Amino acid sequence: MSGTNAASGAAPCRFAHYFVICGIDTETGLEPDELAALYQWLEADRQGRDPDTAAAGENFEQSPLKRTFKSKVLAHYPENVEWNPFDQDAVNMLCMPKGLSFRTQADSREPQFHSFLITREDGSRTYGFVHTFYEEVTSPQICSAMQTLYQMHQAENPSSATPSSSSSSSMDSLASSLDEADSPSSSSCRSAACGGYDASRDTLYVSKALCLITPMPFMHACRRFLSQMHRAVTAASPPPLPLESYVHNILYEVPLPPPGRSLKFHGVYEPIVCQRPGPGELPLADFPLGQTFTLLGVENLVQLFNCTLLEMQILLYSQDYQRLMTVAEGITTLLFPFQWQHVYVPILPASLLHFLDAPVPYLMGLQSKEGTDRSKLELPQEANLCFVDIDNHCIELPEDFPQFPNKPEFIQELSEVLLRYGISPVGGAPPTSVPTTTTTTPGSVSTRHPGLKSQQALRELEDDGRNGNLGGEQLAVLELLQGNATLERLQALAKRTGVRVEALRGVGGEGEGQGGRTTVEEEELRNAKLNVQLREVFASRFTTMFADYEAFVIQSAPDLESWLTNREQMHNFDKASFLSDQPEPYLPFLSHFIETQMFATFIDNKIMSQWEEKEPLLRVFDGRIDKARLYNVRAPSLRSSNYQRCTVLKESAQAIEQRLMKIDHTAIHPHLLDMKIGQGKYEQGFFPKLQSDVLSVGPTNNNRWSNRTATAQRRKDRHRQQTEHLTLDNDLKEKYMQEARSLGKNLRQPKLSDLSPAVIAQTNWKFVEGLLKECRMKTKRMLVEKMGREAVELGHGEANITGLEENTLIASLCDLLERIWSHGLQVKQGKSALWSHLLHYQAREEKLEQQQAESPVSNGPERRKSESSIGMPSLRASVIQDMRHIQSMGEIKTDVGRARAWIRLSLEKKLLSQHLKQLLSRQALTKKLYKRYAFLRCEEEKEQFLFHLLSLNTVDYFCFTSVFTTIMIPYRAVIIPIKKLSNAMTTSNPWVCVSGELGDSGVRQITKNILEMTFDSAFRPHTHIDAMFKCQNLGKLTTVQLGHDNSGLLAKWLVDCVMVRNEITGHTYKFPCGRWLGKGVDDGSLERVLIGELALPNADEDFGRGCRTPDMQHSPGQTRRVSITSMGGRGYKPTSAQIQEAIGEAVNSICKHFHKPEKERGSLTILLCGEVGLVGALELFFHNGFKSARLFQKTVFVWDFVEKAVAYMESADQMGDMQETAEPLGLTCVSLCHYVSAINSSPRNIGKDGKFQLLVCLGARDRLLIQWLPLLVECPVIQRMYEESALLRDRTTVNALIAVLQTLHDFPITLEASLVKGIDL
Repeated sequence: MSGTNAASGAAPCRFAHYFVICGIDTETGLEPDELAALYQWLEADRQGRDPDTAAAGENFEQSPLKRTFKSKVLAHYPENVEWNPFDQDAVNMLCMPKGLSFRTQADSREPQFHSFLITREDGSRTYGFVHTFYEEVTSPQICSAMQTLYQMHQAENPSSATPSSSSSSSMDSLASSLDEADSPSSSSCRSAACGGYDASRDTLYVSKALCLITPMPFMHACRRFLSQMHRAVTAASPPPLPLESYVHNILYEVPLPPPGRSLKFHGVYEPIVCQRPGPGELPLADFPLGQTFTLLGVENLVQLFNCTLLEMQILLYSQDYQRLMTVAEGITTLLFPFQWQHVYVPILPASLLHFLDAPVPYLMGLQSKEGTDRSKLELPQEANLCFVDIDNHCIELPEDFPQFPNKPEFIQELSEVLLRYGISPVGGAPPTSVPTTTTTTPGSVSTRHPGLKSQQALRELEDDGRNGNLGGEQLAVLELLQGNATLERLQALAKRTGVRVEALRGVGGEGEGQGGRTTVEEEELRNAKLNVQLREVFASRFTTMFADYEAFVIQSAPDLESWLTNREQMHNFDKASFLSDQPEPYLPFLSHFIETQMFATFIDNKIMSQWEEKEPLLRVFDGRIDKARLYNVRAPSLRSSNYQRCTVLKESAQAIEQRLMKIDHTAIHPHLLDMKIGQGKYEQGFFPKLQSDVLSVGPTNNNRWSNRTATAQRRKDRHRQQTEHLTLDNDLKEKYMQEARSLGKNLRQPKLSDLSPAVIAQTNWKFVEGLLKECRMKTKRMLVEKMGREAVELGHGEANITGLEENTLIASLCDLLERIWSHGLQVKQGKSALWSHLLHYQAREEKLEQQQAESPVSNGPERRKSESSIGMPSLRASVIQDMRHIQSMGEIKTDVGRARAWIRLSLEKKLLSQHLKQLLSRQALTKKLYKRYAFLRCEEEKEQFLFHLLSLNTVDYFCFTSVFTTIMIPYRAVIIPIKKLSNAMTTSNPWVCVSGELGDSGVRQITKNILEMTFDSAFRPHTHIDAMFKCQNLGKLTTVQLGHDNSGLLAKWLVDCVMVRNEITGHTYKFPCGRWLGKGVDDGSLERVLIGELALPNADEDFGRGCRTPDMQHSPGQTRRVSITSMGGRGYKPTSAQIQEAIGEAVNSICKHFHKPEKERGSLTILLCGEVGLVGALELFFHNGFKSARLFQKTVFVWDFVEKAVAYMESADQMGDMQETAEPLGLTCVSLCHYVSAINSSPRNIGKDGKFQLLVCLGARDRLLIQWLPLLVECPVIQRMYEESALLRDRTTVNALIAVLQTLHDFPITLEASLVKGIDL
């Protein structure tokens, strides 16, 4: 195995690791493609047929020329490279994804180029570049086997003289071949005559692939090298050196260019140049981005980029393998500084189609067949899929995802860059691909130019900075020329021989571009410059958006070991603070993006950079941010959403141009090797069998770059040994690293080599485990965030979640449920797997209901859910009922939208787990819809999953109410009088108006005396008035205005409370009253504004209170009102200290309200008028020491004091007593009189307490309260109506109150329409 060791001597620094040849193995003959057979097995399993019989027989319906046969790796050099072990199955499958193709002389046989990559378990990548051409079949056995197969095909299908173009196998539509894609004329040339195969008449050709496997994606260089290798075997005359020399040279003597340098090496006919970006530049990306933009257009590409950032499932679809690779690599390149963390298979072989069933984010490429209709392509899940039809230049996007920030300006900037290079931003034009080198052979040219050999030697000398090795006659010619001192003399010599030096450029069939470069080189330079400029525009967006990300990274661990072990429990990034620092328009996108795995990995890398070397992308990105800070680019634009254009376009293109103009390194020329003579004899059109002994061993370490590498390697080893002693055992560390990095990833990459059904089952088991883990983490995160928020509302800690984040988490839960429901589906129906399942369930249940309705036997009364309040009829909780609500919503147009709405509604009703359990309890239905390995058929995992969802019932969500704001919702209002039957009767005409955060219902008249009687558990009778009405979603309910017109004999009405229920979500609100409505009773009010609270689902379930969202503050209850307004201190009297504390708390709550983000604030009305609101606290203050004893059986109210004070001020003003007072005080006096007069002249009968409430609210809104208080205190009326000890007569206390109320002046208080209706100021 010495060859292997030698081969791997300096492999990390080698340009190419392997040279591979794939094709037909003449010894084993024609074998049907096993992978195609496996695919047929899977397909039969999916369709419910017996898979074993389906895969057993040959497919005689297809012409043998169209069938797939097994290809093999015929040779690869070297045998193995230590750090990049050769994966024979994967390489074979990706070199020839559809197996061997056969052609006859009548078919098109143009060579094809494509690339691929293999992602290893640790996430590192190896690139493959493949040149596929057709070689004549010389084996008589293969020809006769093909003849036999064709005859059998004709016997099975006598009608088909031409091969059938359509096939029953759906594999054909998915796992189609390049054959039809190769040329537009290929279908037309297959006439009846040339469609078949006759060994006596036709020449048979078979595909063969040459492949280079490299550690870095030098696509252009590899393409040119392989193309020249192919030209060498098709040329009329043999190449200058044996092919082994060129293969050996690229494997062992061509190094990777050092960072920031360019390198020239030699192919068979022309030199090839490649360059590598420097340490501070964007990493290498050689796939032509211009082509990606041309294929898709800027608008589509930005949308695809956005979907990739948000880690959706992305499926690329094209006939051309290279297009799939170009778009996949292009889009992942643009993610800098982030990296795609999930399944990445740019070319998905037919045998791996079951991977589309993966319930994880993926980026995959699927080859289409010419003429295949997209609608016939059955994909397991589409709820979260971005489908990219490359050939038709269109994309299908998932529903409802946030747009990329500044999208129009971003598209404009990209369009300008493209137009500078002559590319249309619209897309859909034929892509300008890199011209492949032409197939003009040197041999054919030499017949026309007698002095060509001297030209070639001359040209190689002129091109090459140092003397490389030239072989054979060329060396002799070179020695002849060595005496000449300068290029001019060489040119003179060339002229004397009758040849122009300029003509030498055309030897390879290439024209000359600017500055002495060939057209191919010009094209490559142009592509490289366009690539880097487009990438810079994308990178600049992230530099702007994440300029301050470091400030929000939480560095909590003392060392790497403790960080890795506790990684799952740690918060690494302060998301809430980061979002609060961003411009408003960016938030929808950023709140989703910072939840992705790629962002989490980026932050992990940042934290780990404290203890180990920075990850390369992170190093470049941090360098850019530091540079931007140095130039102070960010400071003025902090929190600004203004678009900042990229400023480094020119410099980035110049750096590349300079490297390509001035070559830094030239590799050793290919040279003769110490080979056995006579082997690998040249035969035109056939790739020879290479001598493996000379290719399995590299040269001895005599060149500088391998020495340099070895030294660097030794230094690295020493450093590693030292750090191993200092830190963790390396294996343990690697284990932790892998676990930390794979957090949230279910499966890094499909293994391409072993594809037995057992392995597929194992993969599906991994998916099930991954989904369960993801469900656990998501529900835990939702609970922690929500409970953290509740703790804040209860006064603990800081807020750490916004409604935006909550919405993001719920959207992500909807996505997870869709993925779970689409895993292991038997047959896909509709875009949403969950909604499809629900519809099946609904159909079955409705059929059962119908049968039960028809049968005479009654099942007895249905058990109803126990209800929170007397008088409110119970609401039936059922899966079907909630589905019907969603189905009646005309605003939702798609199945995916309906499924998401149903999830949100179930979550808000705290029935998600119960509903899904009910849905899955119909096991016969689940078995019919799902395969045996599906998540929903794994009993234990399913139970755990439902348990995790059940935990979400401990918190309150309003995720349905707050999202579907425009829908019509039925509400039920129940007015419950106090329990004396006589008072329940009223002859007046009652009305109600319900208000919420999104609007009000308008005044709804209630039919008089629709009195209902119910009985409680002790069979005591209760009466109430019940009314139903429908209006646009009011959001969370805040107030109810209740009133009547005081008509008839029994007009006075004593109301206990009003209950209002949202009939869709089941949320019930209680609005306590405890007061009379009627003239001449209580405070004479005919209308009251009641403040609501969300009622608990079950009054006797008090144990639930401990873990639910804090109660909203509610309207003054009966007890407090009575204690305030009753005479002579009956009931509870608060102390001065308690009253002052209540005022402080009320003001504090209002201040906190305004410090929350605007969308999070909730109802200000509750804070002003609720039980612990400002109005209630000030009422306590005004009632302290108030002489409210009944004079002649009439209660005195605080409003009476205000009115008397105002009357005194007005009379004093008329008598001229106010003339001497300071002008501001006079103005204040006028404002108080004006406000009181406006309240009194309002058409509303809101009673005296209602009027005082309104005065306080208007005073707080217009910042007049602190000016009115001194006026009331100074007024002589106070001495008549207040005792000496009253708080209102204590100057110090009043001054303290004024100071507290002063703090409200900083905030813009707005009042609900229900409070200020009818007030004209």
